[in-house]
Amino acid sequence: MKTRGKVKGIIANLVTIEVDGPVSQNEICFIDLGGTRLMAEVIKVTGSNAFVQVYESTRGLKVGDEAEFMGHMLEVTLGPGILSSNYDGLQNNLETMEGVFLKRGEYTLPLDLEKEWDFVPVAKTGDSVTAADWLGEVKEGWLPHKIMVPFTFKGEYTVKSVAAPGKYKVTDNIAVITDENGDDIKVTMMQKWPVKVAITAYNDKPRPFRIMETGVRTIDTFNPIAEGGTGFIPGPFGCGKTVLQHAISKQADADVIIVAACGERANEVVEIFTEFPELIDPRTGRKLMERTTIICNTSNMPVAAREASVYTAMTIGEYYRSMGLKVLLLADSTSRWAQALREMSNRMEELPGADAFPMDLPAIISSFYARAGIVNLVNGKTGSVTFIGTVSPAGGNLKEPVTESTKKAARCFYALSQNRADRKRYPAVDPLDSYSKYLEYPEIVEDLKKRFSEDWVEKVFKGKNIALRGKEAYDQINILGDDGVPVEYHTRYWKSELLDFIILQQDAYDKIDQSSPLERQKFMYNLVIDICEQNPEFESFEECANYYKKIINTMRQMNYSEYQSAAFNNYLEQLKNELGNGN
Repeated sequence: MKTRGKVKGIIANLVTIEVDGPVSQNEICFIDLGGTRLMAEVIKVTGSNAFVQVYESTRGLKVGDEAEFMGHMLEVTLGPGILSSNYDGLQNNLETMEGVFLKRGEYTLPLDLEKEWDFVPVAKTGDSVTAADWLGEVKEGWLPHKIMVPFTFKGEYTVKSVAAPGKYKVTDNIAVITDENGDDIKVTMMQKWPVKVAITAYNDKPRPFRIMETGVRTIDTFNPIAEGGTGFIPGPFGCGKTVLQHAISKQADADVIIVAACGERANEVVEIFTEFPELIDPRTGRKLMERTTIICNTSNMPVAAREASVYTAMTIGEYYRSMGLKVLLLADSTSRWAQALREMSNRMEELPGADAFPMDLPAIISSFYARAGIVNLVNGKTGSVTFIGTVSPAGGNLKEPVTESTKKAARCFYALSQNRADRKRYPAVDPLDSYSKYLEYPEIVEDLKKRFSEDWVEKVFKGKNIALRGKEAYDQINILGDDGVPVEYHTRYWKSELLDFIILQQDAYDKIDQSSPLERQKFMYNLVIDICEQNPEFESFEECANYYKKIINTMRQMNYSEYQSAAFNNYLEQLKNELGNGN
């Protein structure tokens, strides 16, 4: 018997419903608006009153309207066909809807129920299986999409039968499994899972032990992110957060890309929808969209839908992680998610924290970031979800609550600088404010030693020190003038400029420089450090500047060339020898 209720009060998207039975936190209900059913979620229960946030506009809703509670939380539908699709936060398929806007109370199916998939069985009759075990697979684009025992199943089951190879719809039965009581359970390609509950159908969740290659030098070389790790990109508007995320999504060593546009402006969402389908996957030469899913909620949508979008994206990421795939989840922007939480908290008249954000904002952000990670699956394989979010602090203030709360949860901090953006030094990641805590992980240090060299981490910190000393020298030169400081100050400054131009700056639109493989990064960085460790003597700051400008110009040409060329390497060796001799 489903619980029912009547609307008692309305404040924007917050509706108070007097119920006639039990309801639970985060339970979904539908409010009847003259034949139109509006979806809502319970966010607080006090006595016989349930406070719900409606996912759509409440215009026209009135006291006395009836509501029906469904007995389950907001769920996503999981199965073949998610990749290449565009959804909103409630997993309405934006490609199959009619018109430009979804009408209130209309919900589209997330999966195509009529499409047939080429199924190949993996499990055999008599196999013992548990939740998330693989029963078979279909090809979703060029990726193997595993059909799994539903995550909701508890205990061990025995495979009674598996469908023969052939074409099946997502609603067709592809296996029959028997539980401990001897009851038969039919399994299809499709299953549901609540978005606010992490999928934990795996053996264990170890600490990240290898880096994720992104092709972006300022990340891979200076502040690497681990596969299954977490990071975030804060910065003022116009500093390149979205472009940096797009560059990472295109070049990162990941099997599946999920983009969550949470509360983005409509023009930015349109840009995502028009640009992503045109991007070419450098790994396969096919369309990047073939292994991408976009979850979109614009800033003019109700706050409840905005909040749901990040959870929907994370749940889909965990689903593909259970297939043994490497998933990269990008959220832009988590500030709009936090603002949605603030609006609901204010309407609930809860005790406000800093800047009126909820008191438990750090806990909410931390619990969400904790869902990322690398896991050992029940069948011995590994899968991972790597999460990178952006933060849009008002006025570029990196001390505001959302940035500070995210700092406690994320292990990588890529701070975008307005000063670097104004000087057209992209990506505008500040090398001094940014950091990666993974450089302190023994497992990551060992991985870096294998990929680069035994002293790689020491060289990374050496580069950070060069950048810091160069910044200090630059400040002194600006205050005292060129002739007011020793020539050594100019040497420090120009060494930092060499590091900046060659390693930290990267052209996201150049065919060669947009992606920098780890081998190339190692070659470039070692060359820069070798030159910076040379200490030629100069008689004037003009001589010092000309010396390093010559190096920068030469190495920038190399940046856009095939550095593996033997002739070019010989030229570089000759240049290094000349510079080392002070010529």
